[in-house]
Amino acid sequence: METLPPLAWPRHTRNFDPEAQPVIPVPAAPRLSASTLSLPFIRKAFSTSFPWQVEPVFHDHFDLDTSAFPDIIPAAVCIPLLQRAKKLHVLFTKRSAKLYNHAGQICFPGGRIEPGDTSFVEAAVRETWEEIGVEPRYVEFIGSQPSFLTSTRYTMKPMIGLLQEGFSLAPDHREVAEIFEVPLAFLLDPTQHRLHEIRESDGSVRYFFSMSWGGYFIWGATAALIRNLYHYLAAAEAAGLAE
Repeated sequence: METLPPLAWPRHTRNFDPEAQPVIPVPAAPRLSASTLSLPFIRKAFSTSFPWQVEPVFHDHFDLDTSAFPDIIPAAVCIPLLQRAKKLHVLFTKRSAKLYNHAGQICFPGGRIEPGDTSFVEAAVRETWEEIGVEPRYVEFIGSQPSFLTSTRYTMKPMIGLLQEGFSLAPDHREVAEIFEVPLAFLLDPTQHRLHEIRESDGSVRYFFSMSWGGYFIWGATAALIRNLYHYLAAAEAAGLAE
């Protein structure tokens, strides 16, 4: 009988403090060049084939065939890029503290695939509109990343989208408490990536990545997707795409 990997980290509860979990060493990784963090390079990377590997800590959580598991929920998120002056930023939401799942966590706009969605792109764009008010006409699809099995048993498919000039924000405050931006260069700086270890009472060990920006603690599935995007662009840089 087929099985799925164990949860990468415990299901979020209001009593669980991710910031209090111990940090362990992570293998050193090269920093990306400024040109790799530019929009032209990212466009080229997502239109070119080259060898790369997902984050090894979670290698068994990416791009799984979950068709035999009816309790697994397909979902899509948008990783929204914004061009600010000469640098790219990424837009995040902080979920409402009133929500049952992932209350107060930092997330990308997104959610489950609805019956009317014809693709992951459509779902990600729709959710971005519903959650933060960015109309679909202002989202340019650039590329996608491998889906990720989350702790709440969603297969989260990340779609990279560039927010075009002229968009406006109108958050749905039933779901979204805040919207904020973080420079892409900070997010994809591997020296900012912390790996946390959780030792359970049954002897099992689980892990999650985190990064902090100001007073925001980004962790869990969101941090895993950021870490994976780092690996993708690092492989593109190593493949000589910037030349």
